Amino acid sequence: MDSMPNDADLLPAETLTEKAYRALEEDIVTLGIPPGTVVSEAILSRRLGVGRTPVREALQRLAREWLVVIMPRRGIVVSEIDPLRQLRLLEARREIERFLARAAAKRAVSTQRTRFREIASGMDQAASRTDDIAFMRLDREFNLLVLDAAGNEFAAAAMSLMNGLSRRFWYVHYKQVADLPLAARLHAATARAIADGDPDAAGQGSDALVDYIQAFSRKTIG
Repeated sequence: MDSMPNDADLLPAETLTEKAYRALEEDIVTLGIPPGTVVSEAILSRRLGVGRTPVREALQRLAREWLVVIMPRRGIVVSEIDPLRQLRLLEARREIERFLARAAAKRAVSTQRTRFREIASGMDQAASRTDDIAFMRLDREFNLLVLDAAGNEFAAAAMSLMNGLSRRFWYVHYKQVADLPLAARLHAATARAIADGDPDAAGQGSDALVDYIQAFSRKTIG
């Protein structure tokens, strides 16, 4: 049985679920909860200070994104990291991400274009400071903003399944084989192309970014 509700428990359920999802997704992606860890709704509920229902709903979403594996009557395990799966993911990601970048460049509204420029500036700052956490958070916001600006729910649904796995793979390996400043600058270039309403440049920027990520991923196997 859940404990007595605190102030957070009085918020709308959707807000609590989103809070739980965001916190757990960041913890998993940044290895605060490492691959192979067995977790439970009760432990995570106490950790986050929310009830078990929003935690359960957040875990179901994370399972759809391949970040956790829910085994009925056995528990919940944070998924392992598989470089070969990452390469297969990138095959699909290239095509979907190019489409989304081009669509976002065409359809973004003025407030979204302003935010893309702000993200580009933030990425430049993350590059200059080699700030991995700032980069990760801006990367997540950039991905979500592209999905929103592109205005295609089917492409957005497909891409949403890939973002968390991609960001975690990056976080695990970037210190050994990645060039964080280069990755941040590539994100900045794509964000600026979208902000400028240039679909060709946005598509090229997206391809350049996936080219880099594929090369980075292959290094982890080699």
